[in-house]
Amino acid sequence: MLNPEICQKARFSRDPRFDGKFFTAVKTTGIYCRTTCPVSPPKEKNVCYYATAIEAANAGFRPCLRCRPDSAPGSPAWKGVNTTLERAIKLIDEGALQTGDLSALAERLGISDRYLRDLFKKHLGTSPKTYAQYQQCLFAKQLLQQTKLPVTQVALASGFSSIRRFNDCFLNQLKLTPSKMRKSAEEKANSLQLKLYYRPPYNWSLMSSFLMARAIPGLEWGSEHSYGRMFEWAGTRGSFTAKHIADDFRFDVTIEVDDVRHLKAIVNNIRRILDLDVDMQAVEQDLALSCPEGFTVKPGVRLPGIWSMFEAGIRAILGQQISVVAARNLVTILVSSLGESSGGKYFFPTPEAIADNELDCLKIPGSRKQTLRNLARHYLDSENPDDASAWLKLKGIGPWTVDYARLRGLSEPDIFLGGDLGVKKAMGQSGEALTPEEASPWRSYLTFQLWSLL
Repeated sequence: MLNPEICQKARFSRDPRFDGKFFTAVKTTGIYCRTTCPVSPPKEKNVCYYATAIEAANAGFRPCLRCRPDSAPGSPAWKGVNTTLERAIKLIDEGALQTGDLSALAERLGISDRYLRDLFKKHLGTSPKTYAQYQQCLFAKQLLQQTKLPVTQVALASGFSSIRRFNDCFLNQLKLTPSKMRKSAEEKANSLQLKLYYRPPYNWSLMSSFLMARAIPGLEWGSEHSYGRMFEWAGTRGSFTAKHIADDFRFDVTIEVDDVRHLKAIVNNIRRILDLDVDMQAVEQDLALSCPEGFTVKPGVRLPGIWSMFEAGIRAILGQQISVVAARNLVTILVSSLGESSGGKYFFPTPEAIADNELDCLKIPGSRKQTLRNLARHYLDSENPDDASAWLKLKGIGPWTVDYARLRGLSEPDIFLGGDLGVKKAMGQSGEALTPEEASPWRSYLTFQLWSLL
């Protein structure tokens, strides 16, 4: 339950660290806002507080057009409450209920659809279907306000199969019509700009250095303030460039795609790669308690992701027992040799491109080439190729490779690379007796804390 006194102090402070942790609904206007809303704060007697945006919507409030609560950094109230619910919401956000029904989702989670509905009702006060529709509408609202995509394209990108269905759902969920949010002017349908917010602290300097030290020419690019890359998602191809705006705690992201139907999943993956949804203060608080007294936890150290689990696995195999520079050179050769070219840039090679290739372009042992082919073949033949536990059956893949892929390809928060040479070296340099198990469930962040010492 939210404490009204604490919420009152937080909203009056407009501290961005509270942004997304709760929402303020104004009874006299019927609108709910972020804690950082720039308008004059209403009187306390006229407000009530909700832990999530959908709770405020269920109570009859519509989102503020000024502060755009759909853009608030993610800090779900259910985080850590129920693992099954967390997985369900992640899958719904990725479009599970757009491509399948509730029964299929429940079966994927290993529970009954009744139990799934009970979980949503208990923790979010709504049904899975209503939650999915509301998230679709919030994403559509973001596209309508921040881009100039045609309304038809916005509807498709948000997961709606028809304009009529989109208009009806939008009006029902947000109490507004899409036309009231529509910006004027024309823009290329395949190019758009979005603002993606996070909650500080964020050590962009460290994140950028890590990404650029491993960036593959032609596939990735960046500067002191930006990072971008080519990508493919479920047959959709495109690129993105994220520019860090430190003063406003956000990234301005330019995305170009050849099909907008998977746009929401693509945006979610960009958020994962940049690690925008973690509550960094909570992580650092736990790490400080679990680490020895003399170990200093650096603020804002996040998890730099890789676009896909397959790419993470290939890069991990090529990086086995060699330096970062040597691994980068090998990946660069693979990408330029087998990756499809587009306008002078490259997409990462597909499993089909690697599975039956002799890989003569790589000056590595034949056994390692076979390991690359084995993983690519696994992705072609397996129903759930991203399940890294099955990779251990493939010759040439051990625990370090699997853990590294999960760490960067899925951004799992509790992976400790204890066998990594860099981690071992950092632990020796720290001069303190670390017990990684005590840092759970944030051992991935401990791994990057240690790497940052090198």
